[in-house]
Amino acid sequence: MEILLQSGPPAFLLLGALVLVFAVVVAYKAVVIVDAYEKKALTVFGKYQRLLDPGINIVVPFISSTYTFDMRTETMDVPQQEAITRDNSPVTADAVVYIRVMDAERAFLEVDDYRRAVSNLAQTTLRAVLGDMELDDTLSKRQEINSRIRRELDAPTDEWGVRVESVEVREVKPSADVQQAMEKQTSAERRRRAMILEAQGERRSSIEEAQGDKQSNIIRAQGEKQSQILEAQGDAISTVLRAKSAESMGERAVIERGMETLEEIGKGESTKFVLPQELTSLVGRYGKHLQGSDAKENGHVLESGDFDDETREILGLDDIEEILGEIDEEADVDFEEMEKAAKEIKEGKFDDGMN
Repeated sequence: MEILLQSGPPAFLLLGALVLVFAVVVAYKAVVIVDAYEKKALTVFGKYQRLLDPGINIVVPFISSTYTFDMRTETMDVPQQEAITRDNSPVTADAVVYIRVMDAERAFLEVDDYRRAVSNLAQTTLRAVLGDMELDDTLSKRQEINSRIRRELDAPTDEWGVRVESVEVREVKPSADVQQAMEKQTSAERRRRAMILEAQGERRSSIEEAQGDKQSNIIRAQGEKQSQILEAQGDAISTVLRAKSAESMGERAVIERGMETLEEIGKGESTKFVLPQELTSLVGRYGKHLQGSDAKENGHVLESGDFDDETREILGLDDIEEILGEIDEEADVDFEEMEKAAKEIKEGKFDDGMN
């Protein structure tokens, strides 16, 4: 009897501890906490029940199971893939796919593992897109590759409740042999362009030099022409001036001779004289001569220095400025246009009809 009483309390305490532990485990299993960026699919005895919203959710313990789905955008690396382009050039490429679960129920029920499924589909799609393009297009049309892969992924992933937000091909790399060939081709193309530009520059330089020589010859010829014209006009003017001077001196000699004749007549004994009209005119000219030779009033030039309209037209005095202006008009060189053309040649924009 004593033995039973002594062993009773420890057994009761052990049973109570077991009940407490069981209660704690039941409570732990019955409470499911869902984060704000998640959703969890709930199944009871393997049968889908519902989606658990963020927060605390009570479920039937031990017979319930939950599957977590991250509702945020996920980054998924597509491993490096090898492909043969349409022009039979081997290339390797890798990409990054950004996906987001839009319908957790469909992602749970329609596909086993949506991440693995999207990754495998992206790999095969990447190889197919590269194989449908030529090598040059795979290297230069990166955005087109991204768009085509995304369009190919949209239809199947929509059935899985997953949306492909973006696809970015990180690198498309040809084989080593193709890279060497491309480098040689690029080098040869650059040398060809350099030779073309050099030839264009030399040709343009020759043209400009020839045009400069031509313009110089024109200016020199025009200068000689104008010099000859001015020299001839100077000789003509000098001849006319000498003729007018001789005429003036001859008239003055006639006047002086007439005056001497009048002086001799005045020394005679007669008091009446009959003078011809020509002699009267000579007397008037002599009086004018005494007042200042052939000079006009108010400081005007000599009468012998004035040319009538006919003389001026013959000598071409009124056309001197027009003649001298022809050299400037014909020798006008558009230096701004020449500098602009030289700049275009330097920048590779000069079009000589060879391109």
